[in-house]
Amino acid sequence: MSTLSIDNISMRFDLPNGSHVQALKNVSLEIKTGELMSVLGPSGCGKTTLLNILAGFLAPTEGQITLNGHRVTGPDAERGMVFQQGALFEWMSVRDNVSFGPRMAGKREKEWAGTVDHLLEVVGLRDFKEKAVYELSGGMQQRVALARCLANDPDVILMDEPLGALDALTREKMQGLVLKLWKETGKTIILITHSVEEALLLGERLLVMAPRPGRVHKEYRLPFAELGAGRDLREVKKVPDFAAKREEILTMIWDMEEEIMGRAEEAGA
Repeated sequence: MSTLSIDNISMRFDLPNGSHVQALKNVSLEIKTGELMSVLGPSGCGKTTLLNILAGFLAPTEGQITLNGHRVTGPDAERGMVFQQGALFEWMSVRDNVSFGPRMAGKREKEWAGTVDHLLEVVGLRDFKEKAVYELSGGMQQRVALARCLANDPDVILMDEPLGALDALTREKMQGLVLKLWKETGKTIILITHSVEEALLLGERLLVMAPRPGRVHKEYRLPFAELGAGRDLREVKKVPDFAAKREEILTMIWDMEEEIMGRAEEAGA
């Protein structure tokens, strides 16, 4: 069983004026294969910085990331990324976007065609495979982005606010799709979100991060992702413990925001 290890990661950004920002400090985690983890916290807590380090887009100033026993030193096909905006080739067809990774890896069509067509079926885009991406709605474009990521068969899927730009109804449908793909593929998924409800629904593990410096403040093990796989998510939200956990975490983050604002006022006084 492969494990994604985050070993004492710190990230410091030095600024031109000689000051610095400590984005992350001594973050350590072990994430097992097939885990679905959501990461939540106030602005400035280093969520996206951590995800970019996991993706290999940033090198930490201290510590290391290892996956499948080797150190992460840059982007790699083992780790796939889904961005808030799909980062798709808008002039290409849906099928060409989804098959882009396998084609760039030098695979012949007969090697990837079946997988790509299956993924298009799973994400509900079989009838749109020849459409150009710019012809699709935002929700459909995010479905393309998910399918394109899966077509590369990564061990870990990293998601940076992937549903943040969608309307409420589409967002709920996409949350259900993420749970479906998690259960069907067994992939490890790490998802950044600003929505407490979404973090509860899409995190069997949920991390609340605290800012300045960014660090893990509290971790939860939750049943809601498992409950929501294959069920109406509105029914999951009616589970009594769901509302209690939502209020607990909202209060926690609100208190952090109040503390940050208080520091800013003191600094400006």
